[in-house]
Amino acid sequence: MPGGRLTQQERQRIAAGLADGLSYAEIARRLERPTSTISREVGRNGGPGGYRPQQAQRETVRRARRGTPASLGAGPSDSTTETDEEIIELAVRSGMPRTAARVHVDLLLSEDGRRTAAELARRLKVSPASVSVAVNFLVQQGFVRRERDPQRRRDIYVIDDDAWYHSILIGSRLTLDSAQAALAAAEKLGPDNPVGQRLTRAGTFLERVILDTMESADRWRSLLA
Repeated sequence: MPGGRLTQQERQRIAAGLADGLSYAEIARRLERPTSTISREVGRNGGPGGYRPQQAQRETVRRARRGTPASLGAGPSDSTTETDEEIIELAVRSGMPRTAARVHVDLLLSEDGRRTAAELARRLKVSPASVSVAVNFLVQQGFVRRERDPQRRRDIYVIDDDAWYHSILIGSRLTLDSAQAALAAAEKLGPDNPVGQRLTRAGTFLERVILDTMESADRWRSLLA
């Protein structure tokens, strides 16, 4: 039943789905379970790379006998977790690495939009190294900024309203560089060269679209204030 505990057979199907590279959402759809059920099951039993169905079944039985909750400590409600997973899946589909997406969403849905690396590692149950890679990606893409706590000598990762503006600008500038590189290559090849013509069309299209996007971001930035 969708609301009951996972069975041994379902856990084997989860493992098979992970081995096939399926997303949590796709595995959940095939099992007719909420995506949050799959993400919690995998997260508390070794993660995508270390999930073992037999071991997960044994741990579930052990927790049930001890009366230990499946998720230790205060955590988000089921509805919040499902919301998290939906946003994470959308971010992953857009090309964001999964751990970076989880960090991004955890910051996005936090009350003050601030976490230390240790807090992120503890909340997401991932290694500090994984958090480091994830936040570096997010900082480079403009989704998150890094602040230094001079008293405790640690970094604090922050997501604020302006992050959306900066992330659009960073992505747009990268695409604009590609468009201008295509136009420069087309100029070298000459207007009569078929490849040059193709690069001219692509570069011109991308340049116009990106310049419009950057202008629009500047025009509507005040909405973030």
